[in-house]
Amino acid sequence: MTKPDFSTDAGVAAYRAELRAVARTPRLIGFALVVLGAIAVYASAQAGGAAQTVQWVGYAALAGGWALMLAAIFIRTRHHRRRMREAG
Repeated sequence: MTKPDFSTDAGVAAYRAELRAVARTPRLIGFALVVLGAIAVYASAQAGGAAQTVQWVGYAALAGGWALMLAAIFIRTRHHRRRMREAG
């Protein structure tokens, strides 16, 4: 791989597309877990006897989702730094 070409609009668009593809799966799974966790925490009041369990599951999903999203940010940042250091 060579250093991205930022001199043209097409080069910038290609690099943006490349960055969007980096760590996409953990980012999407993390986002889904955050949304589902928020729904579970919100819905725990209507869960009756299982309210505490639903709330804990919701908090666990929130924590796991945010951890995945932060990991994806870290991976993308590391990828970007590596690409900017390349000779070219």
